[in-house]
Amino acid sequence: MKKLLITVILAMFVFVGCAPANSEKHIIFTDAGWDSAKIHNNIAGFIAEAAFGMTWSELPGSTPITYEAIKNGEIDLHMEMWTDNIAPYLSDVAGGKVLELGVNFDDNMQGFYVPRYVIEGDASRGIAPMAPNLRYVVDLLNYADLFVDDENPRMGRVYGGIPGWAVDDILFKKYEYLGLDEKFVYFRPGSDAALAAALTGAYERGEPIVGYYWEPTWLMGKYDFVLLEDVPFNETDFILGKTAFAPVRVTITTRPGFDVDHPEYSAFLRRYRTSSALTSEALTYMLDTGADYKATAIWFLKTHDYLLDEWLDADKAAAVREALK
Repeated sequence: MKKLLITVILAMFVFVGCAPANSEKHIIFTDAGWDSAKIHNNIAGFIAEAAFGMTWSELPGSTPITYEAIKNGEIDLHMEMWTDNIAPYLSDVAGGKVLELGVNFDDNMQGFYVPRYVIEGDASRGIAPMAPNLRYVVDLLNYADLFVDDENPRMGRVYGGIPGWAVDDILFKKYEYLGLDEKFVYFRPGSDAALAAALTGAYERGEPIVGYYWEPTWLMGKYDFVLLEDVPFNETDFILGKTAFAPVRVTITTRPGFDVDHPEYSAFLRRYRTSSALTSEALTYMLDTGADYKATAIWFLKTHDYLLDEWLDADKAAAVREALK
């Protein structure tokens, strides 16, 4: 049934470029539904066209369905595989059911953040340090009167996860485990948009706020937030809310045999490496300018030209630079 559904979706999809899907020079990327993955698709797709004479397209779908499509050979490539979200991923790699070409980034973080000016101040905005000794999540106990809850001024407010998200359960356990419940209200925003609005609104006004967020995102690229530290991650204590979150290996993953069919392009992908900061920067550019994914990819390659020399041989890098003119 999954295979049939993938085939139907594929038949309905309008491809980028003119080559048919079964062309040896055509690559099908996963459209996982989030902006950062589509930016990476367009970066790798632009290089495919400019340096390797290939065409490319994207096939949209949920994570489980597109992952099965990669295993079945109906999708070629996923530029942003969040491996922790795929339970059988490691065993599938070991068993040759999917091929991991490399790590796109693995410095993504999540947890409780505060604006940097809360700790260090911001002379350019006339903001003095408000909590200079705030470093760890548990230190919030000393600053409940700084992060005042709007509805209960005798308590502080910490913005937690979105209802229904798995992370919300972990964060609430942390809130109770550290004793924050004695001095703080755990406030659940109704959506990720509401959470972003609360954080950005406070930041623009120069007000103190503490809340959950994650990287890479446009918000972390646009604003200067600091992740509060916690006890180092270990799997047993993490699910009880007692440790920090661990970064996730976000990989470049392909169907079996992709490297045999496209050896030169696969060699490029093995060298492809970015970071959460670079990805957040691209997301911020797209938000601020209204650029589409292709324009954002072109801006990214021009802005971070040095990456071409890290990813590509000299002749291929020259070809991309020529296409960027």
